[in-house]
Amino acid sequence: MPESKKIAFVIAPEGTERVELTDPWKAVEDAGHEPVLLSTTDGKAELFDHLDRAETQAIDGQVGSASVDEFDALVLPGGVANPDALRLDQGAVSFIADFVASGKPVAAICHAPWTLVEADVLKGRQLTSWPSLQTDIRNAGGEWVDERVVVDGNLVTSRKPDDLPAFIDALLEAVNHGVAANPDEN
Repeated sequence: MPESKKIAFVIAPEGTERVELTDPWKAVEDAGHEPVLLSTTDGKAELFDHLDRAETQAIDGQVGSASVDEFDALVLPGGVANPDALRLDQGAVSFIADFVASGKPVAAICHAPWTLVEADVLKGRQLTSWPSLQTDIRNAGGEWVDERVVVDGNLVTSRKPDDLPAFIDALLEAVNHGVAANPDEN
């Protein structure tokens, strides 16, 4: 079994698509790694099934006081309201930008690439997302493609909850075996 790693999950206090947090979280735990939930506030995060409140999950720490050095990978779950709120928080945006720059794995699903747009880290990168983000991604210098999972260097992206199996496989591959700085090296 690979060495245990500490994985940051960053979400807003409400608006996260439940399954996009809970499924990768369980997979990270099942693989022997330690998931840590970071948000912009302390307390509990309200998770949603699309637009309906689903459950809460305890927040482990504030993203604004977290250091990239503490973690081996970053997961950005989606939900429409979640990344929209995160991109207004400078601490979250800085943490995400620094994580991408670190070369460590960053996995974003559905609407979560909005935070990557805000962090200004998409120039020359290929990725996917929920289709409504295409224009934002292109305007940020990224190349949007319609695929279940896209791996570009340290960036892993998927479109929607139906893509979770492929997203989780690519996330765990990146966490367990690392990702190349250049996708041509994979």
